[in-house]
Amino acid sequence: MPVPDLDLPFSRDEYAKRLAMVRAAMDERGIEVMVAADPSNMGWLTGYDGWSFYTPQAVIISHDGEPWWWGRRMDANGAHRTVYMDESRILDYSDDHVMSTERHAFGQLGGLLTDLGFGSARIGVELDNYYYSASAHQNLVASLPGAEVVDATGLVNWQRGVKSEQELVYMRRAARIVERMHDRIRELFEPGLRKCDLVGEIYLTAISGTEEFGGDYAAFVPMLPTGADASAPHLTWDDKPFESGQGTFFEIAGAHRRYQLPLCRSAFLGTPPPEMLEAEKALIEGLEAGLVAAQAGNRACDVARLRRPSSRGSRPGWLPLRLATGPATWPTPSTKPWRGTGSTRRAAVAIRSVSATHRTGVSAQSHSARLTSRSWSPA
Repeated sequence: MPVPDLDLPFSRDEYAKRLAMVRAAMDERGIEVMVAADPSNMGWLTGYDGWSFYTPQAVIISHDGEPWWWGRRMDANGAHRTVYMDESRILDYSDDHVMSTERHAFGQLGGLLTDLGFGSARIGVELDNYYYSASAHQNLVASLPGAEVVDATGLVNWQRGVKSEQELVYMRRAARIVERMHDRIRELFEPGLRKCDLVGEIYLTAISGTEEFGGDYAAFVPMLPTGADASAPHLTWDDKPFESGQGTFFEIAGAHRRYQLPLCRSAFLGTPPPEMLEAEKALIEGLEAGLVAAQAGNRACDVARLRRPSSRGSRPGWLPLRLATGPATWPTPSTKPWRGTGSTRRAAVAIRSVSATHRTGVSAQSHSARLTSRSWSPA
């Protein structure tokens, strides 16, 4: 029976709708059983929320009944506390499968699937997924000699594209959090401040959230390379102090109930070089064009084509702008001075871009407009 005092992030009706969508997609591809090992898919399908993805785990979906949660025995207690299903739908494996050279957890899962009557079924797996290893696949296939195991990477993910109203609530809260994170950066960013100290403040703001709701850990760490390091997209931080005459981009994310809202802004300490200001102008043109094109019915490629500045060919500082499709605040790029005691702080490029998986519900604060499922209309 379900645990009665669960604090589910979504209603059971919403979980049922999600399950029906996945089953319809499975039916289209002739898949009888789906093994979803992506932690975000597991959470979306069942409500499971635990830091356990470093060991084998998955959600199993057939065309009848509730899904099954499957994972390490000690983490089964976490499933009891977070998933909506009946206790009988929680399956586990013993600890002698962990880091073992003699047995593999996905081999045990194959045996469980056989016991459930799926030994000769057509089974979908997320073959190109970070959380489904080559060893996991080998052992699952070996333990199911009568089954056909096929690649179903992205099958669940595609069902997550259009967000529910409750998902939008969580995403907008995450947007408020990441705004506060950037506000804190603006307050503290100055020559002499160590990067590690600023990152500490970023994390404090991210987890503290607001007075109304708290924050979660994001899916990626803060990235803030400076100067020549900013030519590399995924450098994190060190303990060196910021210096005048250098630019830094801040790629961070706010998170609430595991919904992530990334927001990237760039800043320069001192007087920006002319080529950086030219690049900023090109980016602003691209943003404006992209916002005009971001209407319900347009494809991502339509927005990508139209967001490019008309003067791209004559502007050496032209830079591509990351396409942003998630619901969150998306203010106009700004070069408003960042003022602080005893230092000159000017944000040469202050671009906010949001990355998520939803085509509707984008609100634009400075533009006073909103992208809905029907049209782009004044807010």
